[in-house]
Amino acid sequence: MAWQNLTNIYSSSRKMPDSPLQIAFLWHMHQPYYKDPCTGLYSLPWVRLHGVKDYLDMLLLLHDHPGLKQNFNLVPSLLMQLVDYTDNGAQDKHMQLTLKNPDELEEEDTAFIAENFFLANWETMIKPFPRYYELLAMRGFRYSKKDIQRITKYFRHEDIRDLQLLFNLAWIDPKFREDDQDLLDLVKKGRDYSEEDKHLVISKQLEILKKILPEYKSMWQADCIEVSFTPFYHPILPLLCDTDIAKTAMPSVKMPKKRFSYPEDAEYQIKSALEYSDMLFGRRPEGIWPSEGSVSDQVLDILRSNGIKWAATDEAVLANSLGACLRDSSGSLCDPAALYSNYSCRDVSLFFRDHKLSDQIGFVYSGWDAENAVNDMISRLREIKKSLPSGSKHIVPIILDGENAWEYYKNDGRDFLSLLYERLSSDPEFRSVTLSEFINENGSGRKLQNIFPGSWINSNFGIWIGHDEDNRSWDYLTQTREDLAAFEQANPRYDTTEARRHLYAAEGSDWNWWYGDEHSTETADIFDDLYRNSLIAVYKSLKLDPPAALHVPVLREDRDIKPAIGIRGFMYPDIDGIVTSYFEWHTAGNLNVKHSGGSMHRSESTFSKIYFGFNKENLFIRLDAYEPLSELIRQGDLCVNIMLLSGSAHKIACNLGSAGSIARLSKKESELWSDKTSGLKLAAEDIFEISIPFKDIETAVDDNVSISIEVTRNSCISERLPSRGHITVTVPVAHYEDLMWY
Repeated sequence: MAWQNLTNIYSSSRKMPDSPLQIAFLWHMHQPYYKDPCTGLYSLPWVRLHGVKDYLDMLLLLHDHPGLKQNFNLVPSLLMQLVDYTDNGAQDKHMQLTLKNPDELEEEDTAFIAENFFLANWETMIKPFPRYYELLAMRGFRYSKKDIQRITKYFRHEDIRDLQLLFNLAWIDPKFREDDQDLLDLVKKGRDYSEEDKHLVISKQLEILKKILPEYKSMWQADCIEVSFTPFYHPILPLLCDTDIAKTAMPSVKMPKKRFSYPEDAEYQIKSALEYSDMLFGRRPEGIWPSEGSVSDQVLDILRSNGIKWAATDEAVLANSLGACLRDSSGSLCDPAALYSNYSCRDVSLFFRDHKLSDQIGFVYSGWDAENAVNDMISRLREIKKSLPSGSKHIVPIILDGENAWEYYKNDGRDFLSLLYERLSSDPEFRSVTLSEFINENGSGRKLQNIFPGSWINSNFGIWIGHDEDNRSWDYLTQTREDLAAFEQANPRYDTTEARRHLYAAEGSDWNWWYGDEHSTETADIFDDLYRNSLIAVYKSLKLDPPAALHVPVLREDRDIKPAIGIRGFMYPDIDGIVTSYFEWHTAGNLNVKHSGGSMHRSESTFSKIYFGFNKENLFIRLDAYEPLSELIRQGDLCVNIMLLSGSAHKIACNLGSAGSIARLSKKESELWSDKTSGLKLAAEDIFEISIPFKDIETAVDDNVSISIEVTRNSCISERLPSRGHITVTVPVAHYEDLMWY
């Protein structure tokens, strides 16, 4: 009834000559797709943690302000991850390590917890818990990664247990902690938590996650909110349609070697998103915030053909589309009516976000007192209203991230939002609307001939294309897409649904967000792994060998793994599988697998160290195992695959058996592996040793050879050495040792 009463008030006020200023808040809810296709585990916990901090409380806050309309943009791949947690028992690494008893943690686990369980805003999320802040000080506000294992030796089991719990407790929205007696008791307890306490916190998190989607469905059905969407895996749609579109805004941009042009993929990302919404909520959205506000004429055509009524992007895109400056050099609007109107382009209604107002909430007000921040926002809105013709059909779109900003606000932004909503609800000068509601009442908008292709960032696509890392990732994606298309043409009856699912995930924008120099994060290597693993999974699902390049990080600093010790001279080892003497491999380079980021714990791994060296004719590789290699061989079905990438790709499959070991060399040509005769020498007894003639892998002096190794047991890959990247060896000149001497 309260909703209806306020609606009647708004209806009456609209009849007045001086109608209220209409304001549309659009909160964009999005997290990348964190599920690693190789492990089935979520590599990062942010869907779960933002789920218990941001997605539900943003809705429940509206219950206190009946009649206030809001718009929520939900990314389908985010919703799919929430469902995976609530319905399928999905877990992330952080959850697994939370639930592990400190008595059972490996040294590496403890180091991981000490590094990653303080990933929360120190001022607003850690300091309110004295014990949590005490542990942060104990870990150190600044530290080097090489010191972390030494630091964690000072942590007792009770310290680790408190850290496990407090990390998860701090991420639960303050309102939920206040309203749940069990959580409130844990807050009051403060320290010395038990294993049962930890399990309680995780169970409370899952309870919160289960309420999110039903609440969105209920409030959408009641027309309290409007739900819009983004293409399924959050891709940059114009670039999926044609990467060359980037040249419009950036004529001199350096482009990938390969051109990606698959508008059918863009359409699939839209169609599948609409179908998923239909399945979850029983209805399809009418509007879209395309990923990062990225639009083009071709994208609008696809949206129209799929029944999309409206789309939103940034004011800079409008300025370029109109060929006019919307703001002067001081940032003041030159023509407010131009920005605060909706437009119709290619039969899609378009809204353009007020960049300044949106950024005030996203980046500025978090450092202000809530009352001062709200006063400032209301004052700005009043000035906008004064600047517009009386009784005109105008709207102020305020569009921003609906989750990440609140970490920087006191009380998770609740004080600011509550006061803002109260002021807007009680002031007849303002009216909050949904975007579809505005179109229904005011029409589709001014005619716009064409839309300038760009995003909300600088009205171009420079974040996602042009940098060497960005371009390399596009080339990997294009090659995989071409290989998939060729496979489907050659195998029309093969079910490629799984392969396509992995490909569409790789088309998401989040991977290239972190490539290049524009953004940085402590977990860039994880994003890199997730991207390449999605492409690798495409090939695996087709039962094809992934290109060797996909095992090499796109990140420049991670591509070439630096050994602990480099090659210092020629060597002439006996290939017998035995450590004949210390000096036999003395001049070789070596890499400690564990120190290079090996993906397994020692109990799960086979090899501990890689040696590599050469003389004028041969490349040598040696692997040392954690336990006697002969014992592992007796257990059966152990294979070492050595991938060598230079001008061409070669693979050496080494089947290790108690009756003798066999090495087979093959070369990749036209995507097929063909066997080659070779002068390989292999021995595996105490250690693994192999001699590889340079001529057999078709290399010449000064060629770089990239080396990586896959170990398989029972035909399944058990580890990769090194776990990321590759070792690079340069084929030596004949007088290499003379050069090393000087």
